[in-house]
Amino acid sequence: MIGGEKIGVHEASTRKRLNADLSTNQAKFGVPQISTQKRRRPMKDIQRQPEPASTIPVHEYEADVSEGLEGLAWREMKMLFDDRLERVNVPARAGTLRFQYVGNPYQMLKLRTVQAVYFVQQYNVPRPKGLLGDEHFKKLLAQIKIVRDLSSADAYKTLYISAAGSDSSVMMRLKEELSTKTGLQIGDEEGDLLIRVRRAVGDVDGWETLVRISPRPQATRAWRVCNREGALNAAVAYAMNILTQPKPDDVYLNMGCGSGTLLIERAAAGEAESIVGYDNDPVALECAGKNIEAAEYADIIKRRQGNITDLPLSAKSVDAITADLPFGQLVGSHDDNLNLYPGLLKEAARLLKQGGRCVLISHEVRLLESLLDNSEQWRTDQILRVTVGGLHPRIWVLSRK
Repeated sequence: MIGGEKIGVHEASTRKRLNADLSTNQAKFGVPQISTQKRRRPMKDIQRQPEPASTIPVHEYEADVSEGLEGLAWREMKMLFDDRLERVNVPARAGTLRFQYVGNPYQMLKLRTVQAVYFVQQYNVPRPKGLLGDEHFKKLLAQIKIVRDLSSADAYKTLYISAAGSDSSVMMRLKEELSTKTGLQIGDEEGDLLIRVRRAVGDVDGWETLVRISPRPQATRAWRVCNREGALNAAVAYAMNILTQPKPDDVYLNMGCGSGTLLIERAAAGEAESIVGYDNDPVALECAGKNIEAAEYADIIKRRQGNITDLPLSAKSVDAITADLPFGQLVGSHDDNLNLYPGLLKEAARLLKQGGRCVLISHEVRLLESLLDNSEQWRTDQILRVTVGGLHPRIWVLSRK
């Protein structure tokens, strides 16, 4: 249960797919495969003492999450990792999750509701200068090696340190020493190897380093080969699809599909009977097609051109509807939305089956709230206030009255 809502995910299918790589890089990290079956020893070995079990790595991590989606992100983590995951007792901060994970850190790359994940290491030093000491510097290099080993050899070319006083002589020296030892160029804030240096949180004295486990934020999907202004953040899109309670027999509709973010993230969330997106802009549909092909979902996702307030679909034929409504800032205008929003809500109500879900995101909070408050067709089941690119839109989870 999250925010009073039961998140009914097709968990068996998702677990099987997302954990398919559990054995990947086993030799690299010395992580044994975990089996639920008991092994029976041969009778001739019954008197032998069992060999010591291999050590499974236990590391601390911090995940950046869009504010407002912390519950959904933790839900995904527990679904994937279950009892291998435990929250760390530190003061809560909006938009972050601190936890320990027992196992191969490669699995952290499978998370889709997070913006980025960082591998955390702490140092008993009074000032950042202590990180340049031989013992602590070797520890930092080992931390970096673990992260770099998760990706291909050529994935990292630049490094960047994010810290208070990042231009100080100590931080400049730390960058130079790391550049020398790793062979990476010192870059800007878009550096492939991103390292945060800050005081340790909680009751721990000293400082800590947080190394991002991927060359780019995990929400920056590899499939996005075509980008459009105002495109929805992929991690937020995945969370919206989880809120539809995806099922393998879903007839899924994305109204105003744009560059295809919601469509692709729905396909990533599990099987569906059909996944279709409509948009009246042929340029947007072409862009979506490029992204869908890059994501290798071209045989699953269909795109159609059409007016989203009057679609050629039968009444009560759709199980789940999503829409990233134009905010009237980067895309569209407030005056346009005064006509678009009522028309979309009316058409979505016509198409949605009883018991289905409609999940919308918009920054036009007052407009959408006023329409829903006076609606005879829609029931608001949940509202989430999220942070996306410095804006604070809402996500509405709706069902038919």
